[in-house]
Order: sequence, then structure tokens, then C-alpha cells
Amino acid sequence: MTEEDFKSGQVLLIDKPLNWTSFQAVNKLRWHIKQRFNIKKIKVGHAGTLDPLATGLLIICTGKQTKQINIYQGQVKEYTGTFTLGATTPSFDLETEIDKSFPTDHITDELLHQTTQQFIGDIQQKPPIFSAIKKDGKRLYELARKGETTEIKSREVTISEFEITKINFPEVEFRVVCSKGTYIRSLANDFGKALNSGAHLSALRRTKIGDFSVKKAVSINEFINSLVEKD
Repeated sequence: MTEEDFKSGQVLLIDKPLNWTSFQAVNKLRWHIKQRFNIKKIKVGHAGTLDPLATGLLIICTGKQTKQINIYQGQVKEYTGTFTLGATTPSFDLETEIDKSFPTDHITDELLHQTTQQFIGDIQQKPPIFSAIKKDGKRLYELARKGETTEIKSREVTISEFEITKINFPEVEFRVVCSKGTYIRSLANDFGKALNSGAHLSALRRTKIGDFSVKKAVSINEFINSLVEKD
């Protein structure tokens, strides 16, 4: 691709690695595009944040394609991952330590499959306190890390598919297809409650956004190498 290609607009499918923020991925690609073509400024943005502890599909837009970011953000998303049963964490994932443990002896394979049905359709979901949502100008995770509590309003999200794909107790693998704004961490926490136990998210991978699939995505290093190979 040429400098003009990136300025006129590209949609890049990146497989975000573990422990990277979406912002870091955008910055890395922007820096290398600018270096490769010796340009001072170019618009680069992502269409939907992935948590550092999640991997998978990140749509990154350049140039004029950044105007389409809202459209891509609003599309249906698919995730796969793992819930760990019998324990919760304040962040609903592995960012924080386990704070409570719960009995799991009553949980059967049949109960797990049955319980998924409670979450299919339009549901009310409360975002995690450890999230990037802003309240009074501050991100919730900033308040949470200071130990401050705040009331979070629930919001309506849509889950069109939710299935348990593998059970290796206490770990349960799943696949979810859902609307914009769905927090899989919150789904993990709510799923644990619905089982009369507890659960937290221990792995997450975004596999699709609309018609875009992670199967067509490249790693950050693969993208950087493709720029270098053009020299």
C-alpha cells in the first residue's frame, strides 16, 4: 500500500495481542505508517475497544475511513472465551484478585446449558465498575482503583447467541454473539449469580465484528513487516 492509500482510507484487521491496550495498538501502527512514508500526520483510530486481557479482532481505520468508525462500532460482535466458576473478582476478570468464593457442587452440565437461555434476547446489564465508561468526567476504572464506589445504571443489550462449547470444571468455554455495549465480564458475573454461585472471566477473544473475521486479521508485527517489505 502507498502513502495515498493510507490517507484516502484503509480498514486494517489486526489480531490484538494479550496485555496490549487498543490505544497502544493504534499508536504503534500510526508510528510505523508515519515512519515508512515520512509523513507528519495521519488519522488512525480503532472501531471498538478490547480490554488489555482480551485478544482478537481490532478494526483499525486510517485516513478518511476513520469517518466510518461509528458504523463499524455499532455492528454485532462475536466472542469466545472462558468463565471460571466458583469465584468472583471486583473487576469481573483477572485484572483483580479473587474476593469471594462460592459452592459449585450443585452445578451440572445440564444446568450450565440451561442457564445460558436466561441471557438470550434483550437483557438489562450493568457495566463493570472497572470499565472505561465516564461518570462526571472520570472513567469508572479510575474511581474503582482509588477504592471509590459509584452507582452504575444498567443498560439494555442484546445477546443473540450464547452457548457453552466446552466444560472442564471449574473452567467453562463459551461463544457469544451480542450487540454493541455488551460487557462479557458482566455476563460472566451475572452467569455465576444465575447459577447460584459465582464466576469471573478468565479468557476472552473477539472473533468477529459484523462481516469481519479475526481469521482475516494479521498480527501487529505482520503488519509492520508488510510495510518494511515495500522498501
